Amino acid sequence: MPWRTGGLLFAVLVIVALPYMITRGSSRESLRAGELVTRSAEVQALVYRIADQTHAAESAIQHLLADDPSSHAETVALKAEAAIPGQLDALRRLTADNPAQQHLVEQLGAVENGRLALLHQAVERYRHNDRGGAEQALRDAGALFHIDEIADKIVANAEQALQQRRDAARRQSDNSRLVLSLTALAQLVMLTIVVIVSERQIGRRLRAEVRERQAVQRSQMILQAVREPIALLDHNLRTLLVNAAFSELYGVAEESRAEYLEDMGQGAWADEVLLQRLRDVLSRDRELWDFELTQRTIDGVERHVVINARRLQQQDSESPVLLLTVSDVTARALVEQQVKELNHQLEGKVAQISDVNRELEAFSYSVSHDLRAPLRHITAFAQKLEDHLGEEVDGTSRHYLSVIRDASFRMAQLIEDLLVFSRLGRGALRLQAVDMKALVEETCALAESEAPGRRIIWRIDALPVVVGDENMLRTVWQNLIGNAVKYTGQREIAHVDVSVRQAGGGDYEFTVADDGAGFDMRYVDKLFGVFQRLHKASEFPGNGIGLANVRRIVMRHGGRVWAEGEPGRGARFHFTLSAIEPPSSTL
Repeated sequence: MPWRTGGLLFAVLVIVALPYMITRGSSRESLRAGELVTRSAEVQALVYRIADQTHAAESAIQHLLADDPSSHAETVALKAEAAIPGQLDALRRLTADNPAQQHLVEQLGAVENGRLALLHQAVERYRHNDRGGAEQALRDAGALFHIDEIADKIVANAEQALQQRRDAARRQSDNSRLVLSLTALAQLVMLTIVVIVSERQIGRRLRAEVRERQAVQRSQMILQAVREPIALLDHNLRTLLVNAAFSELYGVAEESRAEYLEDMGQGAWADEVLLQRLRDVLSRDRELWDFELTQRTIDGVERHVVINARRLQQQDSESPVLLLTVSDVTARALVEQQVKELNHQLEGKVAQISDVNRELEAFSYSVSHDLRAPLRHITAFAQKLEDHLGEEVDGTSRHYLSVIRDASFRMAQLIEDLLVFSRLGRGALRLQAVDMKALVEETCALAESEAPGRRIIWRIDALPVVVGDENMLRTVWQNLIGNAVKYTGQREIAHVDVSVRQAGGGDYEFTVADDGAGFDMRYVDKLFGVFQRLHKASEFPGNGIGLANVRRIVMRHGGRVWAEGEPGRGARFHFTLSAIEPPSSTL
């Protein structure tokens, strides 16, 4: 990680570079302190030399005045006069960093110049035989220009500076030892930290390597346990790794290496189209999905297989590898073939049933139309016969004629209901948005108007808008609510409930419940049949075709219908419709 690398670099800097820099700085400061000490000693020596040369010149002149020919006074005086200015310049350079000494050196220079001038004057007067003037000049040099006082001050100042510089050098040395000690301690701490961190890193890496080995082992176990044949191939389509299922299906050893794919399985992989597709996967990085192939495997069985392949890039190599998986879909292919055959048979059966239904509908429609004419004749001639007999008709004949007319009317109503039932099966659905609440309210108002004097308590839920044929759904509500009103006719106060709920599959489930006559659940299968009745016509009028219409309409809308009841305790009729939301433009 970056922070670990930065930490190691910092540790190296602290351990190696910092001590070097501190040692180098300490050495530089020590050298400078030594130079300062040496410079102070040189200042002292140079001051003493200037004073000695001046005194030597004065002593030589005194010997000259004492008539000592061996004194070489002139030579000594001239040497001092020539050497001292240069020594003063050197002294100025040595004291350039000390303003106090510089001031004293300037004083010393002025005194030396005056004293040397008087010494030179003494020599000149001696040459001109003016011994008194020479002696006076010599006395004036000693009285006017006190070299020793200034020299002592310079030496004292140099001694003080020398002591300060020695103290500074000693402190610098102590500081250097302290810094070196602290640096050594820091080095020890940093080395300890580096060792600890390195040990932890090594431990983590070892644990990671162990986990990686375990993961590889688990992956190999999973690979070998998978029942789907899997192979890993190199860029030349030679095996690198195969699992047990691949080995078993194609007769390849699990430890097989560098065996060409087309040579395996006794020609099972010798399909040139497949091999070219696999090469394209490797060269162009195209994945191969669901390539269907029929292979004869090592057991001699022809199998339908689906082959998938994709290219993988190895981390330790630039050459890609190919991951090949094989799915045996032989059983699925056989099932699909059987399904196709069954579908073909089913299509034939459906066509036959459709033909029979069309024939039945055509027959019922034709019969209904053909029966209307004889019924009209029967009704008309019964009326004519009654008119022909006039007042001569007796009570029995009048009763017979009434029975004929009622039977004809009932027969006509049955034919009309049969025609409606036939049309419900043949007409196309006109789908639109249908407000079920409005349909129910309309139907309830109509039912109340057809049952004057009845007291009916309605309970109607908030009903949704559905997609369907409005006229057909109106017929459903008219039959169900009409039945509820009819079969509660013997109740002083009738209760009819219309509710809806969201069924488990998401469809709407509508319910019409009443507290009327009810029915026996043993005969529930007869409720929705054509002309099936569970009550006598003398008790409750009707033709027994209304619920059959309800069932046909609901089934054409993709729903289902059923009923629950108990004699004397009412009935509940349920039907379902899809909860598809109608388009906003149709609302």
